[in-house]
Amino acid sequence: MTGSEWFSSRQGGLNRYFEGLYLAMAATPEVQVSGAAFGDPAAGGTSWGPTGGSTVSRVLASRRAPEARRLDIVDKHFSLYGSPRAPKTSPDAGMVVHFQGPWAAESAVAGANKLVTRAKTAVERSSYKHADAFVVLSRPFKEILANDYGVSADKIHIIPPGVDIDDFEFSEETTNSGAAPRVLCVRRLEKRMGIDVLIKAWAEVDKRIPGAELRIVGSGTFEQELRAMAAASPAKITFLGRLDDETLRQEYRSASITAVPSLALEGFGLIALESLATGRAPIVTDCGGLPDAVRGLDASLIVPRGSVEALADRIVHALLGRVPSAHECRAHAETFAWNVIAQRHLALYEEVR
Repeated sequence: MTGSEWFSSRQGGLNRYFEGLYLAMAATPEVQVSGAAFGDPAAGGTSWGPTGGSTVSRVLASRRAPEARRLDIVDKHFSLYGSPRAPKTSPDAGMVVHFQGPWAAESAVAGANKLVTRAKTAVERSSYKHADAFVVLSRPFKEILANDYGVSADKIHIIPPGVDIDDFEFSEETTNSGAAPRVLCVRRLEKRMGIDVLIKAWAEVDKRIPGAELRIVGSGTFEQELRAMAAASPAKITFLGRLDDETLRQEYRSASITAVPSLALEGFGLIALESLATGRAPIVTDCGGLPDAVRGLDASLIVPRGSVEALADRIVHALLGRVPSAHECRAHAETFAWNVIAQRHLALYEEVR
């Protein structure tokens, strides 16, 4: 398995997913797995070097050390890094590529010029040539991969991400019991994450549930603008910055519910699964694969993306009690446990071998 960065060195959905699947595979008795990415590796993994540096230097670093032992499967979680094809020691190895988002489109949303996005699209398409199968997290991303990159639909397999259930302590009651309700939002502070919509909605939430607090975890390029919006609002909004895992878990336990207000390019939303594992229902938008995290639990948790009114109204009703119970949330999260998701990947690997 090859990734981008190990999660302990750089937080983010792609890195958490890569490391989570790697550890689940390592814990599976019938599997021998190796994993490589930048940063400090998880137990048994290897590193290509520190995080940071130019894309070109990172690509070269990731290709200097070929895998010495014979492999059955090469599983790439970021197509640029690692060998573009199976190593010479394993010429018949099957290659699986995880498509966790359109790199070029994400750059365009972030403001990159057309020349840069076209170059990234070309690089992406080239890196997919040797793949025998692709994994996407949701149907919308399958459509992007097929329609925008010309990948045959029969090569694309939808497998949702997993959550390490044991990492999230289930609690029926919030540790903030008796105080004003809290809503937690854990996101990179980027424009496409929709946190500006959530801050606008919070003024209405505050009118209907005075004293309710919005707590925002994360950092990013849109942070200054978001803080300015929050400062201009009379409602209670707290920015917590980046948190270590244990502090984040405490925040989940103290929250009444969580909110994931994404506007674009959302493959699935691991944050929603973490919330559910703690027993807290997430309010999500109808963006990309986000609805897949909650549709089997309660479809009313899904609101139209970009709608201030719909988001505020659903949060208010959730805080007033119209929400799945903590036990229902936890039971739903268990259907996404990493051991379950790992077995689905193993079935795909057997097809590709």
